Parts: sequence; structure tokens; C-alpha cells
Amino acid sequence: MTLHVPLAPRRELPAAFSAALIELLGERFSTAAAVREHHGRDESLYDPMPPDAVAFASSQDEIVAILRQCHEHRVPVIPYGSGSSLEGHLLAVHGGLSLDVSQMDQVLEFRPEDMSITVQPGITRKALNEYLRASGLFFPIDPGADASIGGMCATRASGTNAVRYGTMRENVLGLTAVLADGRVLKAGSLAKKSSAGYDLARLMVGSEGTLGVISEITLKLHPQPEAISAAVCSFASVQGAVQTVIETIQMGIPVARAELVDALAISALNRYFKLELNEAPTLFLEFHGNEASVAEQAQSVQELADGNGGSGFQWATQQEERNKLWSARHNALFAFLQLKPGCRSSSTDVCVPLSRLAECVLGAQDDLASSSLIAPVFGHVGDGNFHVCLLLDPNDAAEVAESERLNRLIVERALAAGGTCTGEHGIGLHKIDYLLEEHGEVAIDVMRAIKQALDPHNLMNPGKIFRSVA
Repeated sequence: MTLHVPLAPRRELPAAFSAALIELLGERFSTAAAVREHHGRDESLYDPMPPDAVAFASSQDEIVAILRQCHEHRVPVIPYGSGSSLEGHLLAVHGGLSLDVSQMDQVLEFRPEDMSITVQPGITRKALNEYLRASGLFFPIDPGADASIGGMCATRASGTNAVRYGTMRENVLGLTAVLADGRVLKAGSLAKKSSAGYDLARLMVGSEGTLGVISEITLKLHPQPEAISAAVCSFASVQGAVQTVIETIQMGIPVARAELVDALAISALNRYFKLELNEAPTLFLEFHGNEASVAEQAQSVQELADGNGGSGFQWATQQEERNKLWSARHNALFAFLQLKPGCRSSSTDVCVPLSRLAECVLGAQDDLASSSLIAPVFGHVGDGNFHVCLLLDPNDAAEVAESERLNRLIVERALAAGGTCTGEHGIGLHKIDYLLEEHGEVAIDVMRAIKQALDPHNLMNPGKIFRSVA
């Protein structure tokens, strides 16, 4: 934990504020050091920044009451779900209150005939799909971590299935959010489309807790596929692997997952998970559909791979085999960390046009070749998103500085290619400067104006996305 951010001046919580929350929540309002420390750290490399107190809400009405008190007493508030964010979203730069909604984890209404469901923000994606298991439907967004649905909305999460099913942006039909002054905003509807006014639901999706606290979400569901087939295929080059995916997308083959894992990453996976994969650039693929369509899709992609230097296709049609394959991919970080025992990982998260992906991945690998850091590369190549796990000693200032240098090179190359500085992790604290480089002053001014209109006292997760609010 070695990245530092100057803390804003803090003031003690007003006694009247604490008294009001104790009356409302009882023991669910805490100033205990251990509770505050837990809510003042995430998966980023930043030093812990604990809030002054933590409130555990169990209903939308409680969120309304809490935010009204925060508004009255000018107490900053940071929404908290499962704590799995990667860019410092949860850290209390301005002190204040961490508002934990993890106890709000219920399904509010399930409408199988409409293929939609309304849930509270604290339910996790795994719990949601467990609830749906017998229904024939599922929720496909899979960021790897068992994140809360509210947090996934806040960061506009995506993951391995995005190439076929889209991101949170495409799978949120509507939501309810409590604004900084306690007003309740309902946005979106149960309809699959609408032309009615500004798209306020999409405004809240990706707002990282800076505009309000999401209290209910209505999600689009998808049919569970009749048949699933997974495969791995190694390539002589990154270009060959990426070109295979480009041709797959251009041909309209509805591949569900297409993950690139470089040779170093494959080596780590082999050692950690006792696999026997060829240590070369590799695609992890998955196909959804009926038995005939899955077989046809797989055959078509194998032919494309053969033409791009692919070899050694290994198929996994049984659930146990598929689970082993994707478990290794989802838990790759644990394997990577064993490449340098005692290290931490700082992960990049850029996304570029698919036609520029090979160029950007190879450019990143060239940067890494001249660096002292070990850094596996992997990514959701079906949508142009890739990550570099920069492994470093968190107590070595030179290694931290080197990881930041490499991160900047990777981000700047992505922006030059017409891409984005973050495909799914969000801005938080770490990518504030890159957001400005990506969008420019006018766009940032518009974002600030929206923030000022909805949160004039800068109470909602202050210090994130922007350094200051005009």
C-alpha cells in the first residue's frame, strides 16, 4: 500500500449527527477502529483511508434518513458494497461516513415472463445466479470478483461475457437512487427501450457513488444456454490470436467469451493450477447455444484459428472440465502473485478498438521487456479490453514508480489508438488525470456541472473522478 493521496482537511463528526444515527441504527452505526479500517481499504495500492464512522443500512428508507442527516450536517458519505474495487473508490479522502449496503441483499421482484428482476444493491452476482438457477434464466455480467450488483452498477462493470451479453450499461433496465439531499430518484422502466427524456439510469451507472446511493436495480436477464462448450487454443503470436477473434466477430459468430492470456500468464497458471497448457499466447473460448449451434460455432472458430497459426485445440464440454478451465482464468491473480512471492499487483485496465488490440498488447509487451517488473498480460479480447498485472514490492518506492510509469505508457498508447483509460475498473482516485486526457476540458466541465447540480455540497464520495468540483 504505497500510493499516497493528500487528505482533505477533516473535522470531527458533529455530535448531533452521531446521536441521530445511533437513534436510527443502534449498533449498526459504528466508530470502532477495526470496522473503520475494514471500510477504509480496497484492492488498490493506496494507503488505507478509513472513514470517521460506518453505517449499515438495511432498507431504502434508512438510506434516505442517513443521507438527510449527512446533508444537514455536511458529512461526506461513501457508498460501500463488497469492497472489491481496484482504483481507490472506497477510500475516505475527506473522512466522513462509509454507508455499507451489503445487508440489503434481497430479491425484490422476479418477473420471469419479462426476463427481468429487481434486486437490492448488496446482493452479489453469485447469489443472484444461485437464486435464478432453477428458472432457466441467468445474469451474465461476470467481472471475476463476487462483486455486489450495486457496486457493479457504480463502476459500469463488465468482464468475460461482455463480448456476447454486453456490460452493466446494457443490462440495467432501471434503478432507484437516493440523492445527496435524501430525494429518491427513479430512472428507467420495465420496458426494453424508451425515448422518454434524459437517460438518467445510464447516468447513474458508472457514477462511482459520486451522484447518489443506488438502492434498487432492475436487471435484464438472459436464457441459460442449452449447451456450452469451452476450448483453449495456443498461437505462435499475439497477432494470430487477436486476428482470430477479429475474424470471429466479423463473421458474426456469437462467441460468448474470448480471453487472451500471454505466455508468461500461461506459465503461471500451469504451475499454480497443475495444468498442462502450451506456454504460448493462448485464447480461452466459450460458446453458448444449442448442441448443433455450439458445435458449428466451435468448428468455425477452429478453422479461423488454424489459418492464424493456432494449434492444440483442447475442448471442454463437460461442466467439470469447463469449471476447471474458467476457475483458472478467474483466479489467475493468485497464480500471478506466485511469480514474485510477497508482491502485490497493480493492474491496468485499458480498452481499445479491436483492430488496434494486437498493436497495443505488443506495445505493452515491448515496454515490459525493458522493465525490471514481472507483468503477465491477459484480457477480454472479444471487446478490446486487456490488463497488465504489474507485480511489485509495495515497500519499494522504485518499483511503485516503475509500475506507474508503465501504466502511463499503456494508457497513453490506448488513448492514442482511440481507446479508453479504463474498460471496466472505473476512475476512482487512480485515473483522474487520464480521464481529463481522454475526454478534454469541455466534457469534464459538463460532468462537473452535473455533479454540482445533484450534489452542490460535494458530499457524495468526494475526491473521486474529479480532483475538485467547480
